[in-house]
Amino acid sequence: MLNAGKALKVSIYTSEGSTHHGVATYSSILDFLFYRGVSGATVTKGIAGFGADHHIHTSRSVEISDRLPLKIEFIESREKVNELLGKLEELVGTGMIEVQETMVAKPAQKTKPKNDIPPAHLKIEGKAKMMRIYIGEADRWRDKPLHTALVEAMRANDIAGVTVYRGILGYGAHRRLHKDRALHLSHDCSIMLSAIDTEEKLQAFMPLVEQMVEEGLVVLSNVDIIKFAYRAEGLDQTEAVPSSPHTPAQGEQMP
Repeated sequence: MLNAGKALKVSIYTSEGSTHHGVATYSSILDFLFYRGVSGATVTKGIAGFGADHHIHTSRSVEISDRLPLKIEFIESREKVNELLGKLEELVGTGMIEVQETMVAKPAQKTKPKNDIPPAHLKIEGKAKMMRIYIGEADRWRDKPLHTALVEAMRANDIAGVTVYRGILGYGAHRRLHKDRALHLSHDCSIMLSAIDTEEKLQAFMPLVEQMVEEGLVVLSNVDIIKFAYRAEGLDQTEAVPSSPHTPAQGEQMP
């Protein structure tokens, strides 16, 4: 890893259309730097320029747009650069390599994994409740689809998760048959939302459901949580809680 102190900045100049053994030169160079443990590299693309052939290359000229200049830059220790230069000269072909002395005031650091403690409701075990909400696809709440508004409301109220299902055939209280078929322009198919959480959380959310769902069906049923595990964001796989390859009855909701 690169440390603070004296170092070398390497700038490699090539063109967008340049290749090495059939692969874009910049891509071959990046792969080489990556697998040789270079701390980091950046590719920038010019919009105009000329090189040793004294031909003007500009993005406005369609016929030569694949010859636009590219620059690959990386900073490493002198020892590491000396170790890489021979291969880089081979890869760049007719391009140019520039090496400058520089000073690293602060080296980049790897992003530290977050060790956030999962909220209590993400550790549900044993008895819980499943809420199912049956509505129509055309139902709306405050100028947005009702099912979208319900998902947003559940997320805002810290419900563990919810999954939206679109029906392909069914009917409701009006006895109208709703069918999903190709090229059918109707947007009134059946929609079901399924959420699982503790009884306390779902009961606390129920007044908002009653306010939002003017016409539909809402049911609560008892469920047994067999396993509800998830991989916390920002954790390495070795540190993460193992995820379940199968989620119990209609509990596919994502944490």
